[in-house]
Order: sequence, then C-alpha cells, then structure tokens
Amino acid sequence: MQPPSADAPILFFDSGLGGLTVLGPTRALLPTARIVYAADYAGLPYGQKSDAELAARVPALLGRLVERYQPRLAVIACNTASTIALAHVRAALDLPIVGTVPAIKPAAALTKSGVIGVLGTEATVRQPYVDDLSAKFAADKIVLRHGSPGLVTGAEAKLRGEPVDPEVIERAIAGLRDQPGGEAMDVIVLACTHFPLLQAELQATAGPDVRFIDGAEGIARRIAYLTEGQDWPAVASPGTAVFTRSDERPPPPLAALEPFGIGRIETI
Repeated sequence: MQPPSADAPILFFDSGLGGLTVLGPTRALLPTARIVYAADYAGLPYGQKSDAELAARVPALLGRLVERYQPRLAVIACNTASTIALAHVRAALDLPIVGTVPAIKPAAALTKSGVIGVLGTEATVRQPYVDDLSAKFAADKIVLRHGSPGLVTGAEAKLRGEPVDPEVIERAIAGLRDQPGGEAMDVIVLACTHFPLLQAELQATAGPDVRFIDGAEGIARRIAYLTEGQDWPAVASPGTAVFTRSDERPPPPLAALEPFGIGRIETI
C-alpha cells in the first residue's frame, strides 16, 4: 500500500457528539492531523437499536464516509457501534479501524473494593463482548452494569448549552449503586463516549470516593501508534464535522464544536 498523503484525514465516527471525547486526546498527540468527525444524527440513539440494525447500518455508512473523505484511518468512537459492528466494519473496509471498548481492564487494576460499575448504553451493557472482558480481566471482581439512554441525551444537551436534567444523573448512579454490592463500588467505567461529557455531574452525585475511567487516552495512543512515521501537515487546520441529515435533530451550532478544533459543518 502507498503511504497516505500528509492531508489524508483521520475519520472519527459516532452516533452523535460523544466521540469528541476521543478526538480531544488524539489532537493533543497529533496536533496537525487533518480531522473529519462524523455523527450519525439520523440514527441516534444507537443504544436503543437492535444489534442486527447496527451491524448493517454502521459498515454501510462508514463505507460512504471512507469513499467521500479518503481517510488514512477510521476510529469508531462509539462503544455501542464497536461492540456490535467492529468486526463487520473491518471485514468491509480496507484501511485500519480503531474501535472503542469498555475500559474494564484498567478499572480492575484501580479498584480497591473489588466492585466495578460499567455505565453504558442499553445495547453496550448487554453485549457478550462485555462478558468476555469481565471474565478475562475482572474475574475476581464484582462487575455491575447499567444502561442509561438518558445520559446520551443529557450529553448532547450540555454541548448545546442546554441544562442537564439532574434526575437523569441520579438515576444513572442509582442504577449501579442499588444493585447487590453496589454500595462498595469505587470505580465506574464510562462505557459510552458521550458520558465523559457529564463526568462532573456524575462525580458530584457518586461522591468523591468513586473514580471514573474511560478509554479515550488509550485510543489516542493507539491512533498515534498506527500512524507512526506517516507524514502530517506542517500546520493545523480546522476540522470538518459531518452529520447525517435528521429532521428531528439539526446539527449543533459551530460554536459548540470549535473548542474541539472543528471549523466547518456538513450534512449528508
């Protein structure tokens, strides 16, 4: 394969704006990389879709995006899409694909009490992939799971400058803590890229004795490793955000995306 040109972008893909939490650490490591950030607003929320629907939708949409933007690498910055469709995407596309999986391994190393919470979408927390991660890295721990679709809506609202419903935050934490053993939980895995956008609110409700962890830093390091030695632009340029067209959900104002290095919005 020919090495990519310096202008070839990194493509980030998510159902909405949660993948911005992965984009941030990546830009810190690769500050001049050209960025295309794609959000499937027409399909949001992914957490309430069937596995079969996502296994078909995600590879097809990523195929269109790869054809249009010719990225050097694609990042599925969405736990739900990764746990369901990552293998399908890798089979369909001829370029490196980085997925996002719940950070259960580092959580198991952090916990002192032996009780870990996994907070994700309904689709993510029911996946056998989470069973496998728990068995492999946390077999001697108690791993509690809770699916919270309201946190995705809350994170999207927060980025738009709208208030976050405190009851959504309280229900999410209670969904873990009210399970047997939940009172001893001292680490929570944020198993949805949207959820770190609400970490301050979640921390205030969970209390200072609970640590939160997500996989964004590890994903950024993986992207840097896979692109090591490749050419990059000499100077940074504003990235492009691409939204699938939705009558119910227009793209956010550009001002909400500019702190993440986005300078242009497109719809497809």
